[in-house]
Amino acid sequence: MSSSNTPGSRTSRIFRPRLAAVAATALLGATALAGCGDDGGAAAAAGDRLGVVAAFYPLQFVAERVGGDAVSVTNLVKPGAEPHDLELNPQQVGQLTDARLVVYLKGFQPAVDEAVAQNNPDRAFDASTAVPLLTATESAHSHEEGEEEHAEEEEAAEGGSDPHLWLDPTRLATVADAVAAKLGEADPGHAADFTARAAALRTELTALDAEFTAGLKTCERREIVTSHTAFAYLAERYQLEQIGISGISTEDEPSPQRLAEVAAEAKEHGATTIFFETLVSPKLAETIAQEVGAKAAVLDPIEGLADGASGDYFTVMRTNLTSLKAALGCS
Repeated sequence: MSSSNTPGSRTSRIFRPRLAAVAATALLGATALAGCGDDGGAAAAAGDRLGVVAAFYPLQFVAERVGGDAVSVTNLVKPGAEPHDLELNPQQVGQLTDARLVVYLKGFQPAVDEAVAQNNPDRAFDASTAVPLLTATESAHSHEEGEEEHAEEEEAAEGGSDPHLWLDPTRLATVADAVAAKLGEADPGHAADFTARAAALRTELTALDAEFTAGLKTCERREIVTSHTAFAYLAERYQLEQIGISGISTEDEPSPQRLAEVAAEAKEHGATTIFFETLVSPKLAETIAQEVGAKAAVLDPIEGLADGASGDYFTVMRTNLTSLKAALGCS
């Protein structure tokens, strides 16, 4: 999505093939931009700091926490923008070219995949290689025949995996360890510092994991109804059941049959809250909520921070925990 789009808008699936073309066109202008102006070289270095490009917010968060003052991190996605539909401009491709390390998640942003493959593959780290990803079928709540078909269609469309690994703090800690190793290869003089910061971050993430485990241990309900199935890692880690209105892709529009199925399940499980996300329209969640007599509330998949947000990953995760405890009747 370009920065001019509103958070609730969506690029239609039929325009996805244009992403690779946009990245390829941007590559033509990268050489000229790399040598002119401060912006093109912003990711290369800031003083003696290592230039790092992060594809979207959770990876920016990890790179900054692990890299500390030894790195300068550029996020390709602006606050408030939806990262799935990122279209790279020539300046951003120039940043990818100059970066000493690019941290991305293959399959999550096609334009970034294309640019990395053509421009900087030897200095790129795919976070999905650090931890096993759930398949789209594993991500979907699918004990009904129709839901199984929905999950299979989603898996084919999304390349077979759910990217939202950072919603499990233990998985994110493993990614941080891997980022520390990659930074150490790029800057051996600070390798020990990177390792130490990753260990400190792991300690914080372990504490967050314990908060979620304790907070969600005893609840009246364990089903969460979400606008799309972005929360499989959280659900798996804390023994919740995710009921997604639509699939992993935020571009999917659920059929009337699917809406009716979700409404029926929400009623069956006594759901009091239907969750929607910060960067998408709440209309679907509000429709189901009205149907079942529940309220609509935010559950943030942390794909990016809202424009003007003052918190970080830990802040948003703890806000999610508070919302979940209230929705599920946890003691």
